[in-house]
Amino acid sequence: MSRSGNAHKDHESGPAAYDATPYLPERGGLPTYRQAAADCRGCPLFEKATRTVFGQGTSSARIVLVREQPGDQEDRRGEPFVGPAGRLLDKALGEAGIDRDTTYVTNAVKHFKFTLAEGGKRRIHKAPDLRELSACRPWLQAELHLIRPDVVVALGATAGKALLGRSFRVTRDRGTLIPLPDEDRRDEEAERWVVATLHPSAVLRSDDREAAYAGLVADLEVAARALEGR
Repeated sequence: MSRSGNAHKDHESGPAAYDATPYLPERGGLPTYRQAAADCRGCPLFEKATRTVFGQGTSSARIVLVREQPGDQEDRRGEPFVGPAGRLLDKALGEAGIDRDTTYVTNAVKHFKFTLAEGGKRRIHKAPDLRELSACRPWLQAELHLIRPDVVVALGATAGKALLGRSFRVTRDRGTLIPLPDEDRRDEEAERWVVATLHPSAVLRSDDREAAYAGLVADLEVAARALEGR
């Protein structure tokens, strides 16, 4: 899972390789990985983004929330899930009985991908492609390995694909307990789960925001119930 902290210095193929693995530290906890991720050049997205936006939250979190990538405000501030979508998520978590302060929030892709609007000022979100998603996956795997949560919530289709593979469909798979693929899970450990739901920004864009929000809360309640009795 890990590599030497100096491995990226000898990584001759650079961003063209689309692989963050050489930039992962050999050992350490979340602070070490966060520091190393700041220098990641595993795909070309780092070239235009302001900074790497690594995960944030407690290392003992029982729930990890995974979204697609940082947005404009997250890229500028260096924090995951700020702005209107973050506030809506906070509200939905509270209604589902999940304390945001006990969670860990991260992105499947750690750099903001965008295009410039006409005039060249406003940055418009652009979905990461499969190569970029695959390149950044070692960081997400490392976070899950270090935290070992009971439940991972995939916020949107891209996050679901990062966790479960290309066959994932959020409209088909949302709101159910799906076993989390975990190659190094020990036999005696309890099953860990993925619960997929809509991305909060999709709720904000919905024509029927009330129904979309109720669905988000219901899916998060599935995650909350999965923690009961563990």
